[in-house]
Amino acid sequence: MTYQLHYWPNIQGRGEFVRLALEAAGASYTDVARGDPADEQGLPAMLHCVQDASLTRPPLACPVLVDGKQVIAQTATILLYLAPRLKLVGASEADRLWAHQIQLTILDAVDEAHNTHHPLGSGLYYEDQKPAARVAAQAFRTQRIPKYLNWLETVLARNPKADKQGGKHLVGARLSYVDLSLFQLVEGLLYAFPKATKRALKKTPLVLALRERVAQQRRVAAYLGSERRIPFNEDGIFRRYPELDA
Repeated sequence: MTYQLHYWPNIQGRGEFVRLALEAAGASYTDVARGDPADEQGLPAMLHCVQDASLTRPPLACPVLVDGKQVIAQTATILLYLAPRLKLVGASEADRLWAHQIQLTILDAVDEAHNTHHPLGSGLYYEDQKPAARVAAQAFRTQRIPKYLNWLETVLARNPKADKQGGKHLVGARLSYVDLSLFQLVEGLLYAFPKATKRALKKTPLVLALRERVAQQRRVAAYLGSERRIPFNEDGIFRRYPELDA
């Protein structure tokens, strides 16, 4: 079975958390909006999926995962569904619930990162809210980035299990989807707020070490070096505006 991922074709965004899980597991999937309209793919196919009037349970927005008759929206829900199937979470209910809690917290951080450059409203251009963005970014840099990374460091430190090399994971003793999401969060923060994030990472060595191990995972490394990995850019969630970093 080939999964269908429906997400915007030119940004990483929230869909990247799903892409990383699919890539790390070696799953067969189609990134629909990046396909050829001649093959019933491309942006029109993605928009049709989101706007399909025949759906009795319509998604509000992408990302959307289609697996046969299952149509699933919301990044955390998609990953909750995929992880057991991709063997990216433990078998116990406790592990799955704990991983889901971590994922939701990581996505809280992602939302806050987005709001630094759109503090007054997502419908306004960044140029229309620069003064408010500077205020929001200062609080995010000095308070929120350390808070989130310190919490993730605590989760890693308190995990009683480690892999065969002694490395720590967020849940259990092997790679899970929340490890991949931690990697993506850190990568995004390093792109958008390199100065502030590097300062915070100096105090969270376990987070930094996990980020580096994820990047070296065979399938992840191959994906990161491929054209399938969309570069960060100023249309996505994580945006680099030097005036917002310090």
